[in-house]
Amino acid sequence: MRFYLLFFLLLFSVSCGGKPDTPKTNLNSNRNSNAPVKQAALPVSSYEIVNTFPHDPKAFTEGLFFHDGFLYESTGETGKSELRKVELKTGKVLQKFALPSDNFGEGTTLFDGKIYQLTWRQGLCRVFDAKDFTLIRQFDYRGEGWGMTTDGEKLYMTDSTHVIRVINPETFQPIKTLAVFREDGRPLLQINELEFVKGELWANVWHSEKQSILGKPNYIARIDPDSGKLLGWINLQGISPDDQPAPAAVNDESDPKSENTLNGIAYDAATERIFVTGKNWTKLYEIKVKPEAE
Repeated sequence: MRFYLLFFLLLFSVSCGGKPDTPKTNLNSNRNSNAPVKQAALPVSSYEIVNTFPHDPKAFTEGLFFHDGFLYESTGETGKSELRKVELKTGKVLQKFALPSDNFGEGTTLFDGKIYQLTWRQGLCRVFDAKDFTLIRQFDYRGEGWGMTTDGEKLYMTDSTHVIRVINPETFQPIKTLAVFREDGRPLLQINELEFVKGELWANVWHSEKQSILGKPNYIARIDPDSGKLLGWINLQGISPDDQPAPAAVNDESDPKSENTLNGIAYDAATERIFVTGKNWTKLYEIKVKPEAE
């Protein structure tokens, strides 16, 4: 009887108190540990236009990069999507590949002598020979395709959200993801065209003028490519007023220029030139980025 009583008391103490050598978990210690934290105000750079070049107003620009003296551009819209090689000074299309009529072209980048081009909702990335636009292979992926760039080792891809996918260029499989948050802790949604500039990811934000997105027209986000941390902004407000809706009509979807948003960043690493344009813009700009105070 005594043995059973001792056994019962031991069993009761273990069930009520847990294992004596196991520390209790503080349920509050990990709560919201992955939640975004508000940041202090980030630096905002301004710009100076260095040169202005013509741009095809029929080009619904979705991707842009610079290579060996030429611009390479991916254009969107169903039935009008292309991959193009463009002469910088004249805006003349020197070479192109027309996507199937049901495809909507998106971001593009150059990696290891090959051009990668995304599609919007087709879940398809085409890989071309950069010299003659011969189609080499295709990759499938889930979700939408928006912007794309490379750091020379990995691809970076956006999909309409605040998440950037880091991609293995040989398999097109994700390596990791980067979540990007605004200073106020909210997700930075609609990250679009990307460019790798001096160790940073620069990103267009689709319809950044809308309050639900950013509330600041023509802002480029500067992002840490390792952590996804927002580093600062480049304010290109007012850069090309003739190519965009008037301020009073900025939220008017019936305006014929309502989709003419800033989209397209290209970097010439050899000369450190930066080029920007937008969807259906008549101009492409070489800009110098400088501190806001200048």
